[in-house]
Amino acid sequence: MHLKNFMEDVVSDYVDEIIAEDRDFCGCPRCRLDVIAASLNDVKPKYVVTDKGYAYARMGELIAQFRADTIVAVRKALKQVKEHPRH
Repeated sequence: MHLKNFMEDVVSDYVDEIIAEDRDFCGCPRCRLDVIAASLNDVKPKYVVTDKGYAYARMGELIAQFRADTIVAVRKALKQVKEHPRH
């Protein structure tokens, strides 16, 4: 068993989807990770310990408000990184 912030996977998935839609975004590994880090700092963490806990947490991803909050955080972070890239 290990401890994992489930939101890392959720945010990563959304970041990849949203970056793919934005042709003006750099998309280099550093900018991608900056967006993920900024997004994770803006959403509530969901830590899980077991596979069963992981499956339970995954169900929450389907709730519309949960999804909306995560996407808003990712879009906000993408805009921030796009305006102020660190390279």
